[in-house]
Amino acid sequence: MYDLVVVGAGPYGLSIAAHAAAAGLRLRVLGRPMASWREHMPEGMLLKSEPWSSSLSAPSGRHNLAEYCAVHGLTAEHGVPLALDTYLAYGRWFGERAVPPVEEVAVTAVRPDGDDGFQVETGTGELIAARTVALAVGMVPFAHRPWPLLELPPELASHSSDHRDLRRFADRDVAVIGSGQSALETAALLAEQGARPSLVARADRLNWHSPPQPPDRGLLRALRDPRSGLGTGWPNWAWSRLPWAVRRLPAATRVRIAETGPAPAGAWWLRGRFEPAVPARLGHRVRAAVPHGDGVRLHLTHTDGGLETLDAHHVVAATGFTPDLRRLRLLHPRVRTTLRTVAGSRAPELSSGFESSWPGLFFAGLLSAPSFGPSMHLVHGAGFTAARLLRGVQRRLGDRRGATTIPRPARDGAPAAASGPTPEAAAGEPAH
Repeated sequence: MYDLVVVGAGPYGLSIAAHAAAAGLRLRVLGRPMASWREHMPEGMLLKSEPWSSSLSAPSGRHNLAEYCAVHGLTAEHGVPLALDTYLAYGRWFGERAVPPVEEVAVTAVRPDGDDGFQVETGTGELIAARTVALAVGMVPFAHRPWPLLELPPELASHSSDHRDLRRFADRDVAVIGSGQSALETAALLAEQGARPSLVARADRLNWHSPPQPPDRGLLRALRDPRSGLGTGWPNWAWSRLPWAVRRLPAATRVRIAETGPAPAGAWWLRGRFEPAVPARLGHRVRAAVPHGDGVRLHLTHTDGGLETLDAHHVVAATGFTPDLRRLRLLHPRVRTTLRTVAGSRAPELSSGFESSWPGLFFAGLLSAPSFGPSMHLVHGAGFTAARLLRGVQRRLGDRRGATTIPRPARDGAPAAASGPTPEAAAGEPAH
């Protein structure tokens, strides 16, 4: 029986596996490395996040993006967006050095196995016994499509995560729904591939990030507007640096923060490509969408009550991702339907060590956002997740092996101490 099976090999799955392997756990890592990034993000995409906040996580900070660039004669500069292809190559490089061999198999089922673990079934028919399982399945299974588009066939409507190659839309009219980075960059790339995109958004105005401030700015400016992996400003700093504190907030507050912060906005470097090329209908909602001729007709409602229609050959919903356990079909129904959820959401309520209410079952990435906040939407959250989740796994394994004490992680240079196996101490969370 394995100590841990990691399901998923994106930034979160690889980071969890790197920490678990370094800790000596007996584990398996199942999934296609960086599959969501390789297959569900458009060619020509640039990373919105700064390079310094985009590294995968390994113990002691090894195998980060800066190290990869130095080895390969590249430069990851502050204020210069990183190309998707470069990031994919970095993810492969990280996996080859920091993680046990990733098995490129699909996981078809995760079932409870008595009182002592799980049975993980793969697409090859193999059954793997595991004491603990970490589900890091990425965002693609949770793509959100507005309800008016749900009845349209795939040739007329899709989600932005459905497309790797946008050249198929050359010389076609494409309506893009949304106002965040995904919508704005998808529309700009469509225009650059010869399509005729138009943007439809509920927002009355588009938000654009300012260019990143220099890292060596003065103390007063840094205190007034601190930078973080989620952007500048104190709210972003708190959500980025203190996910453990977000978890201590009331459930309704956590859900609201996960859904609304940070607000949708485009990268500063995208504005000059978008505005000259893409007309935008702002303050519009899609109230209906029906096949029309060789395309689709959108019926729109303006915030002032006005009605209009928009015809297109295709509509792309760049409307984000919503954590929803119901879509996690690989998880056995008995587990999926009995997990305790964060009030007001369909995401699992998690301990400080990312463990769900089903002992030994851990979640990472988007499904953990209603517990730990919006940094779980981004690669930046992988480091916090990997370290805390490992501690949660170690505590669970210690419980099953009859351990009575666990090490409490040291803080502020103090030596590690032994304590009773409380969840907060296991996760290294500051006491209050």
